Amino acid sequence: MRHGKKFNHLGRTASHRSALLSNMACSLIEHKRINTTVAKAKALRVYVEPLLTKAKEDTTHNRRIVFSYLQSKEAVTELFRSVAPKIAERNGGYTRIIKTGFRQGDAADMALIELVDFNELYNPNAEEKKTTRRSRRATTAKKEAVVADAPKVEEKVEEPTAEATDSTEEKTAE
Repeated sequence: MRHGKKFNHLGRTASHRSALLSNMACSLIEHKRINTTVAKAKALRVYVEPLLTKAKEDTTHNRRIVFSYLQSKEAVTELFRSVAPKIAERNGGYTRIIKTGFRQGDAADMALIELVDFNELYNPNAEEKKTTRRSRRATTAKKEAVVADAPKVEEKVEEPTAEATDSTEEKTAE
């Protein structure tokens, strides 16, 4: 019976399921994306996102907690060194599941699960922060404010000399 079933047991014992999710989480952290079934991808997302949240704050306590889930020093190091700085400003939703079709042998529904900030196709300008568009009036007001704040420099305006005006008058009279 399935009374009170809160998560997908994936047809495995508890120890087998925890080992599977631990290994899949290590692979996801190391390779940034993995191919798996949709059910495993959804179970992995629930498993790995709290670990990514813990990795945002690099303390010994958080490293030990994450290591207890992952059981891989290399994955923990990769998580805290390269993954955590990229997801630091994100408030959740660190993974993306993309359905890719059906497996040939048993027609299982397949998916690609990936870390959101490591996909250059969806985030081509992730490094460049775009400025918001402003109206012309706002930019001219800013320029005027900047010019007003700048120290004033007196400009010398050269007036045409009398000789130059006389010569032009003579030419027009002729």
